[in-house]
Amino acid sequence: MTSEQDRRAAFAERMVDILNASSLNLALALGYRTRLFEAMDGVDEPQSASELANAAGMSERYVREWLGVMVAGRVIELHNEDDEERFLLPPEHADILTRRAGSSNLGVYTQEIPLLTQCAMDGVLKGFVTGEGLSYDTYPRFQQFMGELADAKHMKTLVEDFLPSVDGGRMVERLRSGIRVLDMGCAEGLALRLMAAAFPESEFVGLDCSEEAIHTARLEAGIEGLDNTSFELRDVADPVTAADYEGAFDYVTAFDAVHDQRHPAKALDAVHRMLAPGGAFSMVDIAAESDIGGNAGHPMGPFLYTVSLMHCMPVGLHDGGAGLGMMWGRQRAERMLAEAGFSDVNVTEIPNDPFNLHFFCRP
Repeated sequence: MTSEQDRRAAFAERMVDILNASSLNLALALGYRTRLFEAMDGVDEPQSASELANAAGMSERYVREWLGVMVAGRVIELHNEDDEERFLLPPEHADILTRRAGSSNLGVYTQEIPLLTQCAMDGVLKGFVTGEGLSYDTYPRFQQFMGELADAKHMKTLVEDFLPSVDGGRMVERLRSGIRVLDMGCAEGLALRLMAAAFPESEFVGLDCSEEAIHTARLEAGIEGLDNTSFELRDVADPVTAADYEGAFDYVTAFDAVHDQRHPAKALDAVHRMLAPGGAFSMVDIAAESDIGGNAGHPMGPFLYTVSLMHCMPVGLHDGGAGLGMMWGRQRAERMLAEAGFSDVNVTEIPNDPFNLHFFCRP
């Protein structure tokens, strides 16, 4: 074979791997959504398809076909006992695929690409021609998914791991004493509610542009009895918002929220204005480089760029926005923070979070 034929054959093999992996992701998403992985978790002995279907309350025929994908994809083990096919989810796989995995939960991410395809494929195709973005209304189920993602990211790590790492532990002491905190782009408010429950002496305000998300956040805070919280339907980049809250907060947080902003430079400038003297800003955002070449070897580069292409960039482009995208990268983030007036920016890795960096900023 010629070198050209060798390259063609090698790429054909890679295409087969890609087709198999993308198909497997879809089936993994179905297993996660239906809680079939939960039904198999902790079961020591292999189960038949009918036993699993009965335990999960589902159709045996659908479950059997799904099991075929899982066995072919080496996610679930196949055992033949007494001429019957039986199936076992290895515990080390369940440790990563199930909701109990906490910050190690990768199963939750399998939903992302199928969901974004369902919501935004036609709009993104149109955007390739028009250059226009998409509104949040294009993604009717995405807030619910982001809530699940927040559960996986924050439930076991935010209060126990992340906050104690901020400013050498001094931020936790301030939170215990009582300060005023803003979470920008709070979505359904999970991070803010976790902080509010852990630090009852402090006051917490959440801002988001999604009416549905703010409604859910208020409802959940009421159920949890968190009277030290409030949630407002506001755009952080709106000059009125910055003026209303000028110098009002001792600590501002943004968890994967800045890269979705239509006007991120204005949003960062507003955060700077809203900080009280001695205040600090924790921006948690994706760990990436600002140029494509710098991300060529990123272990999850294709996944992250695709999520950005299908969601983060289009919502950022909507209505004349900047379209920053998820992969804006450390270098651009540091430059924009400096332009917003943050002269002291310390960038660190985050305990138990391989996806993000922590930009700890002071005016």
